[in-house]
Amino acid sequence: MFDLLPHLLNGLTLGLLFALIALGFMLIVGLMEQINLAHGSLFALGAYVAMQLTGPRPPLPADLAKVWLALPLGWRYAATLVIAPVIVSLVGMLIELCMRRTYGKDPLYGLLLTFGAAMVIEELIRLVWGTRDYVLQVPSAINGGFLFGDLIWSTYRFYAAGIAAGIIGLVWLLIEKTSFGATVKAGAHDSEIVRALGINLSRLRLLVFVFGTMLAAIAGIIVAPIWGIRPHMGVDAVIPAFLVIVLGGVGSFWGAVVAGLLVGLCVGLAGAYASEWSLLSMYILLVAVVTFRARGLWGKKSVLEA
Repeated sequence: MFDLLPHLLNGLTLGLLFALIALGFMLIVGLMEQINLAHGSLFALGAYVAMQLTGPRPPLPADLAKVWLALPLGWRYAATLVIAPVIVSLVGMLIELCMRRTYGKDPLYGLLLTFGAAMVIEELIRLVWGTRDYVLQVPSAINGGFLFGDLIWSTYRFYAAGIAAGIIGLVWLLIEKTSFGATVKAGAHDSEIVRALGINLSRLRLLVFVFGTMLAAIAGIIVAPIWGIRPHMGVDAVIPAFLVIVLGGVGSFWGAVVAGLLVGLCVGLAGAYASEWSLLSMYILLVAVVTFRARGLWGKKSVLEA
């Protein structure tokens, strides 16, 4: 059992990260009934912006850059967790403005538009940063490892899991305990009633899309030291995110969280016994679940169903 513990913990950590990546995706699908294929590219863009801000050449005027670089890495990293998602959210805002012509039409239009946006963002990443791999600098306090039970454990993985769990909790509080969350849930169930109550649905959709974009960027920053930073890392994120949403049920918050944990545990345990099956295992899990429950674990009928 102790030999299995590292794989269980690795699976739980990975599951929390998958859930965090999927949350922004879930909010956009749940409210707008649009599949945002640009979510993975926004995830990657968050990692690249954070790498640029924490690196030796921040995109700032010379005097301001000198002051910024004089700060300890820990302070710069903490500030980047806020600044980078805000910068990426501007890109998300532009995508949402372009998507407005697709609302109320076949979801395929939004799917194709966000697919095109994803391709544009990925190519811009290649133009600006090239195709080489990068590493995101993190403070020494959360870097390295520690010894426990004759095993070396990654300090950063525990930090990443804790931050992911904290953000998931904050998102739940926002959705369940605030008037904004109530409006978002109402808009997801009946947009016509929300509009009839005098709520600006276009503004609500913009806010949700921006919020989902910021969650994608934060996930990219947190995952970057584990996965590395490369142009196609968005594809590595959007596929598991989509799988988690389908597995948990479209529009279900806890469905996304539980499905993320299940996928993470499945990948972690499969890696313990047959590493070549670790990624394939999550697709087998999806097939097994949707065979008996096509809407996922907590899913309700949505536009994605025939």
